[in-house]
Amino acid sequence: MDQPVSRTLPPEIATPAYASLPRQTVSRLRPFFLRPRILAALVVAALALIYAGREVYLRFTHIYEYDARVMADIVTVSSRADGWVVELPALEGRKVAANDVIVRIDDRVSKLRTDALKTQMQSIQAERDRLMAERRMVAEQTEAVVRTRTSAVTVKEKALAALHADLDLARLELERNKSLYDRRVANERQFQVAQAGAAKLESQIQQAQAEYEQAQGSLREAVADREKLLVIDAQVAALAFQASNLEAQLAQQAVDVEDRTIRSPVSAVIDRTFVQPGEYVQAGQRILMLHNPGEVWIEANIKETQVGEIKLGQKVHVAVDAYPDDKFEGRISLIGSATTARFALLPTPNPSGNFTKITQRVPVRVKLVDMPKPLSPGMMVEVEIDLR
Repeated sequence: MDQPVSRTLPPEIATPAYASLPRQTVSRLRPFFLRPRILAALVVAALALIYAGREVYLRFTHIYEYDARVMADIVTVSSRADGWVVELPALEGRKVAANDVIVRIDDRVSKLRTDALKTQMQSIQAERDRLMAERRMVAEQTEAVVRTRTSAVTVKEKALAALHADLDLARLELERNKSLYDRRVANERQFQVAQAGAAKLESQIQQAQAEYEQAQGSLREAVADREKLLVIDAQVAALAFQASNLEAQLAQQAVDVEDRTIRSPVSAVIDRTFVQPGEYVQAGQRILMLHNPGEVWIEANIKETQVGEIKLGQKVHVAVDAYPDDKFEGRISLIGSATTARFALLPTPNPSGNFTKITQRVPVRVKLVDMPKPLSPGMMVEVEIDLR
């Protein structure tokens, strides 16, 4: 049997170099923490610790709320008059400026009523002018008659006074002649002449007195004619009341005509329309809804346990679901004075006596100060309130 032959290898072959060792052997010889997997695990653990530390820090210095929405004052435009919608220039999604026409309702009948009232006003004005002209004429005629009859009364009065003076003189002459006649100085004829003169004057005085009283009666009639002016004044006053009533009706009718052209109260965007041209609308029926796109805010319902840390003016970071790549910023502008439960339509009584404490929510309003893109009411957002 043959014996094995031992061969001696050269030194360079018998002791291989370190570089020529297999990879597994080299990896076992490296330090433990320098291995790639261990390094990757350490880096991941470090990043996780940094992220966790940051999250803990932010939880103490910030308040997060994910159930927040964009809000705005939605204006419901209604009609104050009945009629057919003849024009609806404001379509959904269209922007309109303040005082722009957004709805037109048929106003033909209303304008005809306005014209009828104006005609009545003109008729009343014409009647008033006629009465005023008649009053001026009656006043001038009455004043002329009064002046004439006053002069006649004055003449009669002076004539009567003159006759009274003549009568007094005649009576003195009669007394003198009677005395002379009694002493047989004057004859009977002279006495009779004096007696006849006095009687004649008395008769003239009676006639003049009657004429004077007649003149006074005529003057009183002329003065009584002035009462016609009071009647005319009463008629003019009645027309003035009618004119005032018609003016009020005309103003009301003008409002009715104006209400049939509905204008936008603010610069706004039309959110939704509920009628179409040609439809008949009733007074109070809603026609469309709009809101001012420049007046939007964020409303977040914050837990009551966190409201005590919130103050007006605090900075708020807003993340909008519709624009994840844009940054929105705002400030706390209002902290609600009541929880949302107080505004619930259905109350939550506790008749059984069992009580479960539930953390309530307080609405907080955030006014946007940096809005790179327009927001629509109802959009979901997330808010981050910085408490520092």
